[in-house]
Amino acid sequence: MKIKSSNLYYHILYWIFVIVVLTLAFGRSWDNKIAAFFFVSMLLPIVLGTSYFFNYFLVPRLLFKKQILKLSLYTIYTLIISLYLESIVLMFSFVYFGNFSFQNLGPNASDTILLAAVLYLLVFIGAFILMLLQARENNKVIEYLSSENGKLKISFLEILSNRKIVKVSYKDIIYIESLSDHIRINTNNEQIKSKEKISNLMSRLPDVFLRIHRSFIINTEKIKEISYDRVLVGRFRLNIGRSYRKEVKEALKTIR
Repeated sequence: MKIKSSNLYYHILYWIFVIVVLTLAFGRSWDNKIAAFFFVSMLLPIVLGTSYFFNYFLVPRLLFKKQILKLSLYTIYTLIISLYLESIVLMFSFVYFGNFSFQNLGPNASDTILLAAVLYLLVFIGAFILMLLQARENNKVIEYLSSENGKLKISFLEILSNRKIVKVSYKDIIYIESLSDHIRINTNNEQIKSKEKISNLMSRLPDVFLRIHRSFIINTEKIKEISYDRVLVGRFRLNIGRSYRKEVKEALKTIR
């Protein structure tokens, strides 16, 4: 699972906030903000790696598949490796920054374990929030797929035409056109008129149907040719609306 680009900025801002807050808090406690910033910066990559490995690798592959035993085991392994790496980083940090002497770092500078614990606490808080968000997104996907499966189970569209309920097979529909006061469903054999709005009709159709214009919904299975601004559906050549072009291009990449 990848981090969505729309959420990337929130992740960056969150971790910048963490660096600033911990640097100020521990810098004041240690009476040395440079030392605090140094230790936070050195420990943060390991904490980040632990956080994103757990949230974007273990959770999607194990938790959402209800493999709780494996998740627990791999989580313990991850924490052991993470803590081991942190101990190495701290050792080299003291060699580089303090030469194994805390005298230049202030009376509380040896309390780097507390710093690491606070970082992990922030990770677990973030991990819990991310799990909730991921679970909500997964539920939305499941609901959407269930809705689409429900639409596909019904192989026809029911519509009111001439005061009668008409059933039109999805596979027979070539495209649907919105006119001034009604819509027209163009099929292989006939044209069916109805007073229903095209926007309401679109919500009832399965994914094989795509709106390409404010006036047109097409059956993508009937597409024969497509260009930048036009599409050939069956024997009909239709315009792609300017505001729909990007959406149509992305949708056809997924469908076809």
